[in-house]
Parts: sequence; C-alpha cells; structure tokens
Amino acid sequence: MTTDSPSEKRLEQLREQAWQDGVVTGRGIDVSGGPIPRKPGYYGQPVVKPPVWTWEIPIYFFIGGLSGMSAVIASAAVLFHHLDLARTAMWLAAIGVILSSILLIMDLGRPLLFINMLRVFKYKSAMSMGVWILSTFGACVVPGLIALELHAHQTFPGTLDQLVRIAAGIFIFGSAIFGTLLATYTGVLIGATAIPAWFLHRTLLPIHFGTAGLGSAAALLELLGHRIAPLNAIGFFAAAVESLLLIWLTIDKHGAADRAIHEHGSGWLIRIGEILNGPLALVLRFFGLVPFAAISFLLGALVSRFGWIAVGKVSGADPESVFAAERQ
Repeated sequence: MTTDSPSEKRLEQLREQAWQDGVVTGRGIDVSGGPIPRKPGYYGQPVVKPPVWTWEIPIYFFIGGLSGMSAVIASAAVLFHHLDLARTAMWLAAIGVILSSILLIMDLGRPLLFINMLRVFKYKSAMSMGVWILSTFGACVVPGLIALELHAHQTFPGTLDQLVRIAAGIFIFGSAIFGTLLATYTGVLIGATAIPAWFLHRTLLPIHFGTAGLGSAAALLELLGHRIAPLNAIGFFAAAVESLLLIWLTIDKHGAADRAIHEHGSGWLIRIGEILNGPLALVLRFFGLVPFAAISFLLGALVSRFGWIAVGKVSGADPESVFAAERQ
C-alpha cells in the first residue's frame, strides 16, 4: 500500500479525525488479505442449521397428505352413502399409513427409534409429532377399514351388523380428524422453524399442504375409476386454491430473506410444482380432461414437496437470508 493510494489517504483522514474528535464516523477501509474476510452473513458460515432430510421426507409429506385427506373424503362419502367411494378411500388411507411408517423409519434409520419416540410426546419436535399423529391416525384407519368391509359384505346379521356400521362410522370420523392433522401439521411445523423462507410463509404452508393432499386424494380416486361430480368439484377447488397460492408466492416477496423460493433450483421446483397442480390442472379440468388434470395435480403436489425441502436447505445455508429475515 503506497502513501498515494486512496486507501492510505482514507486511513490518514480517519487517524486525524480520531485524534481531533475522539470518534470516527463514516466507512473505514477494506484491508486486502486481512484476518476477517468480507463475506455476507456470519463470516460466510450458516447461522442456522439447514435441514438434513433426504428423499424419504418429501415423499412422506406427499403420501401422508394424500392418505390423510383420503380419510376425510371417506368420511364425507359415508355421510352421503357412497359406500364404494368410502371403501376405496379408506384403502388408500390404510396403504398410506403403511408407506408413511416405512418412510419415517427409513429416515430415522432404525425401527426401534420409531417406537422409542412414542414414549414421550414432544410438540416442538417434527419427528415426534409425526410419529404420534401417524400412529393415532393408523389406530383409527385400520379398525375403520375392517369394520367398513365387514359391513359392506354383510358378514354379521341384524343388530350386530348395525353395531359394526356404527363402529365403522366412529373410526372413519376419527380418521378424518387425524387425517387432517397428518396432511397439515408438516406445514405448521416447518413454518415454525428458524429457516427464513419457511418462517416467512408459515401462514401459507399449512393451507398449501392440506389443499395439495386433498386434491391428490381426489385425483387418485378419479384415476381409480370414481368419476363423480363431488370429486371433480374437489379437484376444481384444490386447483383454484393452488393457483391463488402461486399468485401469492409471486407477489409476496421478501427480498434476500426468501430468495430461495424465487431463485436457484429450489425456486424452479416450487414454480413447476405450483403450475402443475394449479393453473394447468385447472385448465385441463375446465376442458373436461379429468384424467390428465388428475395426473398433473399429483405430479405437481409431489414436485412441490421436494421443492419446499430444497428451499429449506438453500435458505438455511444462506446467512444473508437469515439476517434479512430478522429485519422484516
């Protein structure tokens, strides 16, 4: 550094100001090769711990939401005496419970850890909440499905069959309650974390996860042959809500705090998923292309789950996003 350089001249000004006033105001100088590198955030290191979830968790979010909302549809089908639809929806819910349990165990690493998590209820732990809600949901779905099948096949005569029908209704109603929790709790819990892009959209996430699960359940039931007006109406509703959520995400920007949603590969995953299960599915239904709309919605819901996990990893690893979120 020469005496005629701008940096040296600025340093002399700072020394003179410090000598005369005892206080230095204004910007200092950057020392090339100094001990503290000028990097964004906390010396370029992550301030919060990014999520370490692998592929099992976004698929669990997708299957769990579909399974939980299948039970909700089954409850409505029982109420309006659509027995065939109720049976198929309960089978989807039961299969979803099994697959979701396998995915959670795979993420935990050992089956024994799944059982150990039932020993204590931790409402602040995503995994603890997931295990408890999933277990309670399964405890309603399995006996509800058995009772419904026994009633459908008229296995028992007279009064006993009426008792089986009542038991089926009670368990299916319980499945609908815990199914709603299963489909939405993940959005609530990731929104309650310190990950900026998740936290800033904590109101949107439960709505998005629940709507995506409902639309996915209706779409799969339609692909399985239940082409009825109520399911088509659910498909229209879910696609319309997802379209509005896409518009909301596009408008509700928070700059650096949630740029993981609007930039990077994670942002593209979110947009692709929302377009598939929002505007595209809505247009396909409008033109009567129900199977294509159902497939589009299912693909969009799955892609968006991977997108939100990717957003969490990118946002959590970006210290500038964390500091920007604190200034919101």
